[in-house]
Amino acid sequence: MPSAWEERVGRWVEAGLLEAAAADRIRVWEAAHAPPGVRWPVRLALGLGGLLLCAGVLLFVAAHWDALGPGSRYALLLGTVAAFHLAGAFVAERSPALATTLHACGTVALGGGIFLSGQIFHLSEHWPGGFLLWAIGAWIGWVLLRDWPQALLAALLTPAWLVGEWTVAAGRHVGGPTLTVGVLLTAIAYLSALPDPRGQAGAVRRALAWVGGLALIPSVLLVVASAHDGWYGHGDLDRRVLALGWIVALAAPAAVAWWLRGGLPLAVIALGGWAAAGPFLAAERGVIPYLWAGGFSLGLIAWGVVERRTERINLGVAGFALTIIIFYFSSVMDRLGRSASLVGLGLLFLGGGWALEQGRRRLVARAAEQGT
Repeated sequence: MPSAWEERVGRWVEAGLLEAAAADRIRVWEAAHAPPGVRWPVRLALGLGGLLLCAGVLLFVAAHWDALGPGSRYALLLGTVAAFHLAGAFVAERSPALATTLHACGTVALGGGIFLSGQIFHLSEHWPGGFLLWAIGAWIGWVLLRDWPQALLAALLTPAWLVGEWTVAAGRHVGGPTLTVGVLLTAIAYLSALPDPRGQAGAVRRALAWVGGLALIPSVLLVVASAHDGWYGHGDLDRRVLALGWIVALAAPAAVAWWLRGGLPLAVIALGGWAAAGPFLAAERGVIPYLWAGGFSLGLIAWGVVERRTERINLGVAGFALTIIIFYFSSVMDRLGRSASLVGLGLLFLGGGWALEQGRRRLVARAAEQGT
């Protein structure tokens, strides 16, 4: 895959701003002076090594926790966080990838240090504040280091803080549609990180798109599961709290998408509106919840075709197939005999799977043709 500067050089040549010979000399010079890349086995080893290192430190601290006094415990926490970041700074020039891993371990250790500090000093403060402090630490790490793990941690911890605030404010209504719609809209916003309108799709945007894609289908299922509370579950909840929750659930993901794309694409607005209406449409019985989920999947496919993103097409096809399977198991299978239901399920997997795969391939090919 060509890098961002190669794509820009190609556009400059096509626009007549740069001669082809000069472009070739630029490519030769960049190839000669480019730093060696990190291949995927090394990245896998660094990722697993970072996880194992964090787990080992956690086990070591847990094994000696009861034998330490409050001062020693707090010094151990501070020393752990500082040691990771100092080690990352020490190896930054020799191995940037290793430095990135160590700094990420330091930010992860910061979260454990924040919550364990509350335990050491018997603090019973507002517990979502711990996630807020952790998110602030991750944001500071990203501003100083510009490493994608810091940005990813900040992108995960900031919604976690908002979820914690809503958990405390809503009490027993925490499982209602306000939370699930906010999570689904956040997944859509993260998924919209690609393509970059400036043509510079870096590691941060790819990481956000991965998080959004992984969270999308589970978020849709959560919206359907919370649909009952869309009408009946908030009767005794303070209306001001409910209104503020909906404002944050709708406005925060919209702001994220605006920041990532330099505006709100029409496809994002349409899909976000359909997602926000999900709990109220899915609260109806019958086929309406399945129609809503199927419509969301089709909208995701259309979004992928418009912006030539094959991962959205694949997600939409997977979501549509999952909707059909759930509908068959919940509304069709129990009305048939045992043999007929198994035959129908086999035909559904064979025929439906073949048809969906053929349609997916055509849509992916169409998106690829539009991108050339």
